[in-house]
Order: sequence, then C-alpha cells, then structure tokens
Amino acid sequence: MAHRPKRTFRQRRADSSDSEGAGEPSAESGAPREQAASGSAEEGPPCGGGHAEVTKRPHRGRGPRSRGRVWASSRRAAGVAPRTDSGLSIQDSRTVDIPTDEEDGAHHSSESKDDQSSSSDSSNSLEEKEFSSIVKIPDAAFIQAARRKRELARAQDDYIPLDVKHTSGVKRNSDEDPESEPDDHEKRIPFTRKPQALKQRMAEETTSRHEDVGEESQEDENQDIWEQQQMKKALKIIEGRDVDVPHSSESQTVRKFDTSISFPPVNLEIIKKQLNTRLKLIQDTHRSHLREYEKYMQDVKSSKSTIQNLESSSNQALNYKFYKSMKVYVENLIDCLNEKMISIQEIESSMHALLLKQAMTFLKRRQDELKHESAYLQQLSCRDETSTNGSLATDEKTQWILEKIKSRRTQRRQARVLSGNCNHQEGTSSDDELSSAEVIDFQKSQGDILQDHKKVFEDVHDDFCSIQNILLKFQQWREKFPDSYYEAFISLCIPKLLNPLIRVQLIDWNPLKLDSIGLKQMPWFTCIEEFVDHSVEDSKREDSSDKKILSAVINKTIIPRLTDFVAFIWDPLSTSQTTSLIMHCRVIFEEHSTCENEVSKSKQDLLKSIVSRMKKAVEDDVFIPLYPKSAVENKTSPHSKFQERQFWSGLKLFRNILLWNGLLPDDDLQELGLGKLLNRYLIIALLNAIPGPDVVRKCNQVAACLPEKWFKNSAMRTSIPNLENFIQFLLQLAHKLSKSEFRDEVKEIILILVKIKALNQADSFIEEYHLDHLKSLIKGVFE
Repeated sequence: MAHRPKRTFRQRRADSSDSEGAGEPSAESGAPREQAASGSAEEGPPCGGGHAEVTKRPHRGRGPRSRGRVWASSRRAAGVAPRTDSGLSIQDSRTVDIPTDEEDGAHHSSESKDDQSSSSDSSNSLEEKEFSSIVKIPDAAFIQAARRKRELARAQDDYIPLDVKHTSGVKRNSDEDPESEPDDHEKRIPFTRKPQALKQRMAEETTSRHEDVGEESQEDENQDIWEQQQMKKALKIIEGRDVDVPHSSESQTVRKFDTSISFPPVNLEIIKKQLNTRLKLIQDTHRSHLREYEKYMQDVKSSKSTIQNLESSSNQALNYKFYKSMKVYVENLIDCLNEKMISIQEIESSMHALLLKQAMTFLKRRQDELKHESAYLQQLSCRDETSTNGSLATDEKTQWILEKIKSRRTQRRQARVLSGNCNHQEGTSSDDELSSAEVIDFQKSQGDILQDHKKVFEDVHDDFCSIQNILLKFQQWREKFPDSYYEAFISLCIPKLLNPLIRVQLIDWNPLKLDSIGLKQMPWFTCIEEFVDHSVEDSKREDSSDKKILSAVINKTIIPRLTDFVAFIWDPLSTSQTTSLIMHCRVIFEEHSTCENEVSKSKQDLLKSIVSRMKKAVEDDVFIPLYPKSAVENKTSPHSKFQERQFWSGLKLFRNILLWNGLLPDDDLQELGLGKLLNRYLIIALLNAIPGPDVVRKCNQVAACLPEKWFKNSAMRTSIPNLENFIQFLLQLAHKLSKSEFRDEVKEIILILVKIKALNQADSFIEEYHLDHLKSLIKGVFE
C-alpha cells in the first residue's frame, strides 16, 4: 500500500457540523502569508489560519499512489452574508493544481477545509455557483464575529469544546495544524494552574486520550475516511461541471509531460545481456538452493540416525536385563549339568557293562563250543587211543556242550522251516540265543538301569533338561542380538551343553539292533535340525557357524558312542549287527561329515576301530580244519559237517567285511577280506574239497561277495592282485571238471572269471579247450 500522508485533522462532531461549517472562515494554502498574518494580528489566528503556511512545510511523496496531477477542492465561507438560521455564512472555494511532490501539503490543507465545507446542502449549491469566483479573505473583524457566533452556538447546545481556553484570550481549536501555533518564545508561560471547569477537564482528558491513541491506532480508519471524502468531492465536481475546473489566473499552472526528455537507447544486445545476467543469477541461486537442500537432507539423515541411536540407547536397560538373565541361565544350566554328569556317567557305565557282558558271553560260548567240538572230532580220528578217568570227565563235559549245541541247532532249524527259509546253510547262524534264565536276568538288569535313567532329571525344571527349551533360549538371543550371539561363539558352546542331555537319551539306544531307532527320528536330532534351519533363514551371513552344530554334536557325542560299541560289543560275525551298524555309519559319514580336523579325527578313530575289530575276528573266530579225504567224502560224517559249518562261517565273515564297501578304504578291505581271509582260509578249504558242483557253488558265493565297483573299469583284462590265488584255483577247478562228468560247470567257472575281470585267463582257457561257444561271454563284456 502506498505511503499515506500525515494528517492533523480531527473528526467533526455531528451535532455542531452545521454551525461550524457556516461560520468558519477558510484560508487558501496558496494565499499570500501576509494576508493571513494581518488577519490574526489583533484577535489571534483564525480557525483556518493554520493552513496558510502549508507551502513552507516539507513535502512528502506518496510513493506509488502519487499522481502527476492532484485535484483538491476546499470550500470555505468568504465575505458572504450569513444565513437566516445561523446569522453568518462564509463560503470560499478554490481549485489548486498541485505537483506530485507537494501532494502531502495539499492534502493536509484540503482535509482541514473539507471538514467544514460539507455542513449543509444549501452551502454546497452556493459553493458551486461561486466556484470560479476570486477568493476573498475576510478581515479580522469579520473573523472575530464568526468566532463569537460559533461559541454562542456551542454554549446553547451545552457543547464541551475539545480545546483548552487560555488566559490570553486567544482561542485555538485542537484540530488546527501544530505548525500554526506560536513559537515557544511567543507563548505565555502560566506559573499557576488556573481552576478549570468540569467540562474543560473532561475535554483535556478526551484530547490527551485521542492523542495517545494517535496515528498508529486510527491511521487506517482516518485514511479511508479521507479518501472517501476526496472521491466524493471529485465525483460532485465532475457531475456538476462535466469538465475540468478552470483555474484562475492566480492558481498554479498545470504540469504537463515533457516530451523533450530523452531515454537511453535500447537494443537487443543490451536486453540479451541483461537476460543472461539475470539467468546467471537465477542459476547461481538455484545451485545455492541445491546445496542448501543437500545440506538439509544430510541434516535430516543425521537427525534420523541420532533418533535411532537415542531410541536404541533407551533400550539399554532392557538389553542389560536380557544379558544378565542369559548369564544367570547359562550359569545355572552348567551347574545343573555338572551335578548330573556323575549320575549320567554311572548309568552309561552300567548299561555298557551289561551289553559288554552279554557280548562276551556269546563270544566265549562260541569259542568254547568250537574248541570242544574240534577236540571231540580230533578224538574220533584217533581210534587207537584209550581214555582214562580224567579223560572220561573231559568227555562228559564235552558231551554236555555238544548236546547243548545240537539242541540250539535243532531249534533254529525248526524256526527256519516255519518261516519258509529253506536255503539256509549250516554255520551262517549268529548263534546268539540265550536261555530263559539268562534272558530274565538281562531284562531285569536293563530295567533297573532304565529306571535310574528316568530319575536323572526328575527334579530339574524343563528349561534346564529339555533340549527344545534350551535351544529356544539361544534362538531368542540370536534373533534379538545376532552380533553378540555370533561374537560369543555360541555354535561352539551348544554341542558341549547338549552333550549330557543327548547321552541320557542314548542310554537305551543300541546301534547293533536292526529295530533300533534311527538318528533322524530321535527328538534331539529333530530339535537341532529345526534350530539350524531357522538360523539359515534368519541370518544373512553366508558362513553362519550354526550350520555346523549338528555335525559337531554327532562327532562329539554319537561317534564316540559308536566307537565304544564297535570296540567292545560289536560281533563282526553277526550279519544283523553289522548291517545295523553300517546303516547308522552311513547316515553319519555321508550326510553330516565335514572337513574339519576335529571331525576327521573322530571319523578316523571310528574307522580304525572297525578295521581293528574285524581283524581280530579273522584271527580269533575263523577256524577251518583239514581232514583226510576219507573222512570228508561222506557228507553225513561229523568231520564233513563241521568243516562245512566252519567254511560257511568264514564266508559269512568275508561277506560282512565287504559290506563296508564305500565306508572303509578299498585297500583296507582288500587286505583284510582278500589277503587274510580268502587267501588264507577259504581257498585252503576249497582246495581240500572234492571237485564238483558243490565247490563251484561255493566259488560263486565268494565272487558274489566281491564289490562290483572294483571291476567297473572296462579296460581291465586282469583282475586285482589279491584275487590271483582265487583265479588260479578256478582255472585248476575248470581243468578238472572238463575232464570229468561235470563239464557243464565249466561255463559257470568262465562266468566267474569274466565277472572278476580275469579275461586273459579266460581266453587262454577257451583257446586251450576249443570252447568257441563261450567266446560270446567275453565279447559281451566289452560291448
């Protein structure tokens, strides 16, 4: 909004507007100062005398509201006879063309005169008639008379004047221009306060209150009133005259636009340069704004991180509480397990001793029976010797053992007939039957141990004896604080903590029984597997150490237990025990073995124990006696039956040893199965046998036990070195059969040679005996 001029006028009172407008003289702002001075020499300044010096006041421009020509009208009574109602009417009108820089003074003068020119409709019409007349300034006597008339009108209406009457007799209105007042040295200084009337004091208080409110509180309202008044006066002039008010010869000349003023030349280069400069400034401003924006974004990001840090710091108490609870929990868990470990070891030892006692019972009985039966047969072959009393007792003991052996064999034979197994060979039975008394004693001891096993954690809370609850605690730690979880190497601690609890669950587990529960079906195995799976899903670490928890548990707990079973309880002559043990070992080695040094050491210890136990079985449990052909020709003789049973028992051990193919190294299997068992025991028994279909059937059984992967190389034409003795025996047997009545069995021998990749020997035999119809067997191998 444009700057508004400063005003010193006051608002008219509605009840005195007519009398004041009729009797107040006016002085033109452009009138000579001498006339105004002469009019106020005797009686003091008139009511409008304050406006006579407006031309000497400093000029103020109105800014954007300034105009080149300002029209201002002031109507005031000048030398006109008074009206009948008021007795005096003074009218004066004048039009002044004021320059823009003098607009403020003109408005100030016109405001004072306008307040007193709109008193009545009759005075307005009279002013319009005399608008173009020459301004006449009344003399001092006339002004004094008008002032007295006005004062009488105020007194009659009980009007409280706003001005203060001074003792000097000079009356001034409060709405006069402050510049019209006398100077400080011309004023009379009152030394005593003159008593004032109640109306005068009220007028002073009202005037001071209005002055305090001043320009700031009523400036807008006064400005709007002033502009409305000016617009009304302009509209009245235009409607009454329809032309511009003519100026008198004494008025100032109208300022016109000077066309002689020249402006600087304008061309496109200057405009372009200015636009480029402006564009550059805008771009610089834009870049600065971008920098500020980036700075603000950084501040926002920093603030967010600070908020997160503060929020996380607010959880320090909860974190501390969690860590403290975990510390207390782990300490209590360790104390509990340490206390229960003694009981667990005692129960394990009791169960291990019970199973070891049973295994040693079977082993000792088999060795004793083998020893007594061999001795009995040896006595039968020595017919010339006679027995003494001592030998008679020995014979009675041997006879009692033989009767027990015969009784068990009869029971097994009847059980096979009932089950429909007619292809069983004598000597392949495990011979692990117990008497009823021994079975009852074993079950009673085992039941007592299991009762003690149930009481181990009977007084312990589930949080300290349940593997699922323990893993749940550590899972919560891993989910809430994964960094501290992995930094504490919990994956290395969990197998040690779970070891006692898993050992308790394994007390009733016998890996040598076919009906024993598998590792994957055990509760502890399932819990650990779920814990590891959740670790893989939640953790973003590629090398999460929790993946190795299950392998660590197996290698720290399961493999040592299996090693003890192999070294002390396992019977390699038992096919059922060997098959069950191999099944559990395959689960451990193939699915859960790793390349860690500690795991490899446990695995190697187990494998060494297996090889050592089988080697001991070959040395202690294999016995194939050699009898004269006259004693073995009769298949029903005790010598022949005993020799047959011992051969099939050795072949059974040979088969059980080769079942470890894929778990044990091939070198160990070939050395143990072929080098020590086949070449030392089985071939000797075959060489001592009478050539015939029975020998060929035994050779087929030996070849069937050999692993096929040993002969998968299609380029092989010579078998493995440890089978050289067996190949030579087959060639000798073929030569004997080709000259006897059992020529059809020669083809079976050639097939055995082809299976074990003794192709060169087979070709030589076919060429020697002109067996061209068997060449297709060799060609089929290469196809």
